[in-house]
Amino acid sequence: MARYIALIDGEPGGFGVVFPDCPGCTAMGATLDEALAAAAEALADWAEDVAGDEPALGPASGTRGTLPEPRSVAALRADPEVRAALAEGAALAVVPLILEAGRPVKANLSLDAGLLAAIDEAAAARGLTRSAFLASAARAKILEQG
Repeated sequence: MARYIALIDGEPGGFGVVFPDCPGCTAMGATLDEALAAAAEALADWAEDVAGDEPALGPASGTRGTLPEPRSVAALRADPEVRAALAEGAALAVVPLILEAGRPVKANLSLDAGLLAAIDEAAAARGLTRSAFLASAARAKILEQG
């Protein structure tokens, strides 16, 4: 899973996010958490728009089917535009690129029986299937950890 570095700036009530390695990919939110959640969604949408149905990372950015390789923090800090944004108060954040394949696959998991019962109860309370609940919990954890 690729992780792209984003620049975040703003203040409570209006945070903006841009991706130096992903031209035109932006997001915003009233809080930092909302902005980062919107950034992850915007990044996935941008990747699908740029690369089509089966994106791959590669050096030929702009070529259909190929996404730009994410630069390291050190490489971004050397970029004059990024350096200027940081000097004006922007912060860096890591945003994982989670691409939907559009097809479900079966997975065999082993869980404690008590935990599985708690998962089923929580899923039912939210009107979700076990699979949908576990997928949303996994997505949230991945996004939380960057």
